Amino acid sequence: MFETLSDRLTSVFSSLRGKGRLSEEDINATSREIRLALLEADVALPVVREFISRIKERARGEEVSKALNPAQQVIKIVNEELVEILGGETRQVRFAKNPPTVIMLAGLQGAGKTTLAGKLAKWLSADRNTPLLVAADLQRPNAVTQLQVVGERASTPVFAPEPGNGQGDPVEVARASIEHARHNNHNVVIIDTAGRLGVDSEMMQQAADIRDAVSPDEILFVVDAMIGQDAVNTAQAFLDGVGYDAVALTKLDGDARGGAALSIRHITGRPIMFASTGEKLEDFDLFHPDRMASRILDMGDVLTLIEQAQRTFDESEVEKMASTMASDDDFTLDDFLQQMQMVRKLGPIGNLLGMMPGMGQMKEQIEGIDDKDVDRIQAVIQSMTPAERANPKMINGSRRLRIANGSGTEVSDVNGLVTRFFEAQKMMRKMKKGGGMSGMPGMPGMPGAGGGAGGKKKQKKKDKKGKQRSGNPLKARQQEAEREAERKRRQEEGGGQQMPDLPPGLGGGGQPTLPPGLGGQNMPDLSNFKLPKNK
Repeated sequence: MFETLSDRLTSVFSSLRGKGRLSEEDINATSREIRLALLEADVALPVVREFISRIKERARGEEVSKALNPAQQVIKIVNEELVEILGGETRQVRFAKNPPTVIMLAGLQGAGKTTLAGKLAKWLSADRNTPLLVAADLQRPNAVTQLQVVGERASTPVFAPEPGNGQGDPVEVARASIEHARHNNHNVVIIDTAGRLGVDSEMMQQAADIRDAVSPDEILFVVDAMIGQDAVNTAQAFLDGVGYDAVALTKLDGDARGGAALSIRHITGRPIMFASTGEKLEDFDLFHPDRMASRILDMGDVLTLIEQAQRTFDESEVEKMASTMASDDDFTLDDFLQQMQMVRKLGPIGNLLGMMPGMGQMKEQIEGIDDKDVDRIQAVIQSMTPAERANPKMINGSRRLRIANGSGTEVSDVNGLVTRFFEAQKMMRKMKKGGGMSGMPGMPGMPGAGGGAGGKKKQKKKDKKGKQRSGNPLKARQQEAEREAERKRRQEEGGGQQMPDLPPGLGGGGQPTLPPGLGGQNMPDLSNFKLPKNK
């Protein structure tokens, strides 16, 4: 969502780097560019004015003039002010002293209240709570049925005594749900209320009546982050008509410009508590202002990545993998497959890489990653026998043909995977001996991955004179040996490509170098590698 804003701010700050001191003109020019970036992102004008005013005031102060690196100090100021605009601190759920805790959802129709109710229930259940979903939206057609389906997916019971579709009293349903929760040991009640296509007095009155009937501990205003400036107007109308304690933003994975998220907190004075970032029930978490600011400024969000891994991975799995990496045994294809499966549990690989610092400079490469390519690699490995996975050296020509047929790929795909695996195995040995971090076998689909499962078919190889490779096997092998010697010579002279040190199982040669601090390894160019055909 903040891609456009992030790109503009990154380009603004790149012009500041390298300057020993900042003049008044530099500060004014930078402020002007930041103002344009925020306005293009659909941030409310009053918010932009105050934001720029604070940045100018601090940039002219002593904290910048006496800094060793004024440009970095300005970036630090912008980051701090972004955090402040987004809410400062992470807002936690307030639980009632005497259960159940009642959470009421309010907002316009289509904002995603029903889906968010299921996401919230699943999120609370992960922390050993026992939530109950309440179908108090009796106005919208099939709203009750939708909540029941969402509740089933979230493994959360739904209290729905009325069929809905215009029938029943939502206030009475909400009131009865509290007693039901007490008798069935539910410590959290999530009430899904009705919305309208626009703000009207009837909707406001119904929401106010439900509020008065159940006295909720938290009232969450659910807003679609893609509706832009209108989100601020709707938020103010609900604040005046019903009142709420915090905001839940939905559809943050959309292509809107993100101005609503930066404006609502400042205009209404209510913090953003939750962020929904996808269609799956797991795509939901607390809204962290500091982490969101880091993402906007392309500083990454490593903390969220770590927390996601902690929730996803079983402790025994992590310990087993750590012991494997620390042992004297060779890194095998079984280990690689296990690492790849663990990474896949975290979600789309492009999203994971996007959380790493500086990845905004590699957007095109990240967007080119297809998770289906990982499935093809997995199919290739699983088509091998246990002995072949433990000792890939035994995979000769006939075995490669059998593996390719079994996995629905080509022999060249198997060749590419096995070859890159041997390179990774060498680097694993170096790492265990203190020779630096390792890279993993490259993923097809990434630029310069050198082929692999699901990669593009290789073009016909040509020798150094531009002719096609000889059909004579002996001559072809001689040509290949000459090319290999030439590649090794270039590698020794420093002509090799750099591969970023990506998460386990996600490496690949020929990609751009990651920002300083994230490491990288030299990999041989395997783009022309091909074993002789099996006779």
